[in-house]
Amino acid sequence: MLTSLNVAAREYHVSKNGSDDADGSMGHPFKTIMAASRVARAGDTITVHEGTYREWVDPKYGGINDLNRILYRAADGVKVIITGSEVIKGWKKAGEGVWKVILNNAMFGDYNPYREIIGGDWFLDLGRVHHTGEVYLNGKSFYEIDSLEKIFNPQPLKGAQDQEGSVYQWYCKSDSKTTTVWANFHNADPNKELVEINARPAVFYPKKTGINYITVRGFILKQAATNWAPPTAEQIGLIGPHWSKGWIIENNTISDSKSSGISLGADRMIGQNYSSVYKTKSGHISQLETVFNAIKNGWSKETVGSHIVRNNEIFNCEQTGICGDLGAIFSQIYGNHIYNIYVKRQWGGFEMAGIKLHAPIDVLIKNNCVHNASKGIWIDWEAQGIRITGNLLYDNSWMDLHIEVSHGPQIIDNNCFLSNLNLWNLSTGSAFINNMFTGQICKGTENERFTPYHYPHSTKVAGIMTTQGGDDRYLNNIFIKTPAPSYDIFEKANRPKRKKGTMDYGLGIYNDYPAIMPSSDYFISELSEVKLPVKAANNVYINGAIPYKNGLNELVDKQPDTNIHIEEKSDGIYLIIKIDKDVFGHKIKIINSPDLGEALVPEVAFENPEGTPVLFDTDYFNQKRALGNNSMPGPFISLKPGENEIKLWPK
Repeated sequence: MLTSLNVAAREYHVSKNGSDDADGSMGHPFKTIMAASRVARAGDTITVHEGTYREWVDPKYGGINDLNRILYRAADGVKVIITGSEVIKGWKKAGEGVWKVILNNAMFGDYNPYREIIGGDWFLDLGRVHHTGEVYLNGKSFYEIDSLEKIFNPQPLKGAQDQEGSVYQWYCKSDSKTTTVWANFHNADPNKELVEINARPAVFYPKKTGINYITVRGFILKQAATNWAPPTAEQIGLIGPHWSKGWIIENNTISDSKSSGISLGADRMIGQNYSSVYKTKSGHISQLETVFNAIKNGWSKETVGSHIVRNNEIFNCEQTGICGDLGAIFSQIYGNHIYNIYVKRQWGGFEMAGIKLHAPIDVLIKNNCVHNASKGIWIDWEAQGIRITGNLLYDNSWMDLHIEVSHGPQIIDNNCFLSNLNLWNLSTGSAFINNMFTGQICKGTENERFTPYHYPHSTKVAGIMTTQGGDDRYLNNIFIKTPAPSYDIFEKANRPKRKKGTMDYGLGIYNDYPAIMPSSDYFISELSEVKLPVKAANNVYINGAIPYKNGLNELVDKQPDTNIHIEEKSDGIYLIIKIDKDVFGHKIKIINSPDLGEALVPEVAFENPEGTPVLFDTDYFNQKRALGNNSMPGPFISLKPGENEIKLWPK
């Protein structure tokens, strides 16, 4: 049957010069992508030719398996843009630099971004209204302001990274018939330049769930009026599978989502912002309920997840580059370049990061570059069986990696953590192997939130537990103390002081944690605050980074200056670092899954999704490590004594 399906597969074409009354052949292409979507079936290809397509692609059908999917692709060698915006002309002068336009609401259909208010669970509006709309001048987005008066005397916005750009501001007012938009274009004439506004809530996103096995390849996808996407609501991204299985999103450029770029997240059947709407339960209880609602509605490997997100460039999104609660299970996210996430800082909340996943069961996050985000990678709730490997994280303003209220096992290996704060570990059951940490590390506990853990490689819940801290393994890492600005990350991240924890360079923050279970009658009580054991071995501490007092075979090198820094050159991103020769005498063994044991709470081994052991025998560049006791700590086997210049990205 697979053979007959493949033989019968068709290729449909879409062109700006086509017609939706055509048959979609090369000689008679469709005009819109949606026209092709209505006729394409499993095994078919939709090839979109050069041009800008202003439509919401809402796929009507999916494939039936990995061999018979529906492929949406940009034609070879041309630029194909799909955008959620519309070009706006007819601006009228309203003051010095200020122009206004009055729009008929009919142009927006049933979704008017200038009446749609951003909000939801864990969103902080900072005392003002925000809309999902946006104004763009020659592709660059403006800043919504909260009063018309401010438009005429624009001031740089506090918190915005681009202070000069933040004076390009807009304001809107809508009634039942019209929407008026004012914008300060300064010296530009909006009737002579390209001015666009958000008009659609998504660019490539099915309205129905269960549209499986779709590939989206090679497009420029931009400018969507997405709303806030918390884990307790439907998470709509600029592009996403909407609670489906087996999507491949690859080789695209994705930008200017009001909230999230790619969403692999939940559907509203799990709940829809119940905590903030009804205010009868805490957010954590509402989120716990979503897990059981998802299970009741068939949440499993057979029905959702197993997506591949690879080799995309994602930027200029104000919540996340990639998000996903529950729907990202068993997925692979690799080779993506994610940057400029949450840089306007016009609102607050607890969901902003380059990659933010809840319940990332057996997920692989590999070989991504994430920088200039609030948090680089944030994994939250039920991060069981996840592996984070070979990633480059730097210049992230809050932290590189946040692991929150999960119980493991979590594998974090061969990563370069190069921001001021590298790690906030508010979980248990992690293994950190062959990483480089050049900033501070924070650990903490959470004894008020019970979060689920699962049976191995399954969505079935095995129990719930609080987070005591500990049960972590730090093996073969390099910790470097570098001069960095001192600031209170907990204030920056709007976190209560009760979760402050301990923060420093190296592993001295664990000195009040035991190295082994204290006795045979030791047990984990869900109400206790007992500290779980920590294992540290074969690590290197440089320039004042503090070791764990119970560490084994640790090297403390008092090298005064590593001269470590990042250089962004025309051909890529480079690490400059000076390493003392004494470090190279510290030979260690390659780590294997049996060295890690099991995560204590779920009693699950550190292993591959198929249940096989992991052998950590390669480095950041996938180069083979020396066998026996001749391996090097850290992510690079190519390090040499003295000055090193290493091209980190692209690999």
